[in-house]
Amino acid sequence: MKLCITGGGTGGHLMIAEALVESAVANGHEVIFIGSTKGQDQKYFAKHSAFCSVYFLQTSGVVDKKGFAKLTSLFYILKAFFKSRKILKKHNIQATYSVGGFSAAPASLASLSRFIPLYIHEQNAVSGRLNSLLKPFAKSFISAYDKNSTIQGYPVKDVFYKNARVRKKLETIIFLGGSHGAKAINDLALSVAKELDKKGIKIIHQAGESDFQRVEEAYKELGIDVELYAFTKEMPSLMSRADLAVSRAGASTLWELTVNGLVSFFIPYPYAAGDHQYYNAKFIVDNEMGWCQREGDDLKEKLLSILDEDLEKRSEKLLGYAKKDVASQMIKAVKENIK
Repeated sequence: MKLCITGGGTGGHLMIAEALVESAVANGHEVIFIGSTKGQDQKYFAKHSAFCSVYFLQTSGVVDKKGFAKLTSLFYILKAFFKSRKILKKHNIQATYSVGGFSAAPASLASLSRFIPLYIHEQNAVSGRLNSLLKPFAKSFISAYDKNSTIQGYPVKDVFYKNARVRKKLETIIFLGGSHGAKAINDLALSVAKELDKKGIKIIHQAGESDFQRVEEAYKELGIDVELYAFTKEMPSLMSRADLAVSRAGASTLWELTVNGLVSFFIPYPYAAGDHQYYNAKFIVDNEMGWCQREGDDLKEKLLSILDEDLEKRSEKLLGYAKKDVASQMIKAVKENIK
């Protein structure tokens, strides 16, 4: 099978693309990638990837633009649309999988124009504008939050399953401020550090590169010994050691925590499109698998109350909900539909 994977812009979308290409190539399929020169697409796939060919076209988001800027973005998408048609023809692509994001538009539309089956994965509880627009024309629309989805679960790298375990006792907490840093989470960590230290709870903290120095100095002033990172690629290992996480609710991170059985207190990014991080976390809360509180509320009081909660029951629920080999199922479904 010759497959095109398209989409990206942010790490969340690109991690899905990464999981899909690894599964497809492991099953002997040939896969190309069509993304954008903007966003993180090139950072992920320009130099090292399992794709046989990668293409980065000049595009940018449309939703957040107005006036002339919006017209310019639409013009670049139109140019990329025609380039995508040529790329799809050159590689004799039989199916296209969109992982969402603005960079998915040209190849997705080009696939439909060439009558190439389009498959879509929606990573968030609230569908993005592009995915909502293309859904009626897609051969299949996969979402971990939709009970009617033909495939349940979320494509996550195997390492998060391998390190999974039931959390029974709170000995280590991990604060995930993200690669760029989330000040609200960093400030929360600093505000509860003394209480955690008194309880003998170890702290792992990814503060983000932009806020690292401030956080490091604050911990020194508090006299608290923590395992502090600006950014690290050892997240699977760090998560496996933790018993409770405090995190934003971006889809990829949320599902990595879920399949690992790591119970979490989510603090959604308040400016996410369509408030999707809140609804991602709400899905976990509604199924009694974790907690969520908006920024600006009393985060410290909430977190301190969570320290005495039953982790084991929620951790078992997370592992029970986690579905393995989702990426393989997604690729297998495409292969079975190709004549």
